[in-house]
Amino acid sequence: MNAGTGDGGGLFVDGADGERTGRVKAGRGLGAVTGGGTVMFSDAPGGGSGAPSAVSISGGPGAVGVAESGAASVPHARPAPRPGPGGVPAKSRKARKAGRWAKVAQRIVPDDLQPDALRVELTELGDAFRAYQRRPEPDLAVLAELHDRKARAFASWADVTGDASLREEADRAATAARTTREMDAHRRGILLDGEGPVIERLLTRGQGVHLRNVLEHVRVGSPRPEAEARLAVLMITLRAARAGTGNVTGQDLGGWLQGDAERVLQELVDVGWLLLPEDVTADDALTSRPEEPTQVTVPTLIPTQPRPFFFGKVTRARLSGWAQKVVGDRKLRKKKAAAATRLLAVYTAAHSRPDGCLGDVGEDAGLALAEVAQFCGLRPEDVAEHAGLLVAAGWLAEEPDTAGGRLRGRLADRALPLSGLL
Repeated sequence: MNAGTGDGGGLFVDGADGERTGRVKAGRGLGAVTGGGTVMFSDAPGGGSGAPSAVSISGGPGAVGVAESGAASVPHARPAPRPGPGGVPAKSRKARKAGRWAKVAQRIVPDDLQPDALRVELTELGDAFRAYQRRPEPDLAVLAELHDRKARAFASWADVTGDASLREEADRAATAARTTREMDAHRRGILLDGEGPVIERLLTRGQGVHLRNVLEHVRVGSPRPEAEARLAVLMITLRAARAGTGNVTGQDLGGWLQGDAERVLQELVDVGWLLLPEDVTADDALTSRPEEPTQVTVPTLIPTQPRPFFFGKVTRARLSGWAQKVVGDRKLRKKKAAAATRLLAVYTAAHSRPDGCLGDVGEDAGLALAEVAQFCGLRPEDVAEHAGLLVAAGWLAEEPDTAGGRLRGRLADRALPLSGLL
């Protein structure tokens, strides 16, 4: 862009390469043009045909105006936006305001929404939902509370504005809160809506599924049929479930198997199901202390072999702790319950519904007696006797029914936290 006066000795400002004349015309009252100046064009009144008749150069301390009646034609610049209040162009002010608008559920919360507490709640609610979406893991209890807040806030918003769509959104949020809370209760095995007491379960439903897979693996794959061997196989399997190796102490083995511990451990080693470290005998394992446990290996559970189940270390620890809690139950120990009785306690708890009832409902209610007997190392006709011992120990709530080849019964209230949540 070249702007000039048009006469031979006039002033030129070259906007293309930054050069400017080193002199100004004497007698016109013009000072030197300083660097960084801004060129603005304006149309003088009566200029005819819209040709520019004035050039204003402004910027540095010596900036001056230049006016020529015979100025050459130059391109007409677009006028700057009309400033609004505070000197901020209206368009920029609107865009900046739009950037501050709060949103919740894809709706914009008006800046002038009243009451102010409702506007703040809707703004914070939108932030809370977005923060929840960034969580590494879901928390259904937290999500249900957010839906409750949304239902209340949108109902209030509908009351203020009379917008029917906001009322519909509030109803949907209330439904979502109930559904989410039911999902959370179903996952955790908690009874809702007055159906029973709130019970904190040791296992989730997913962990209950993993547990039953382990029990089925022991039922069909135990290397020895006796109850003592099956109990040891169950507990060691849970210790070695992920890597094929696990730590046991003499206290563990003695608590599980009492006076049969050395014999059972040696039998499992002899059949090749269990490997002890080199130079470690079954007797050495029985004397190992918690600070120096014995590391045992189950070859069929080593990761290089086809594996019967898969779960993480947290689930493995939870399942092992669950089984330890059942097998070491204080009342069962007080009754000096045998291995078969404790295995029956394990099986009934793992295969109970949230209300404590055993097995399925309807025509197939209860548990298959033959499968129960095989897991416990018993004959089917002996299951009722051991079930009676569980009733005496307060594990089962009532005398079980074994008619029709099914074991029917219900866990006592004290055992409900250990339900496998069928």
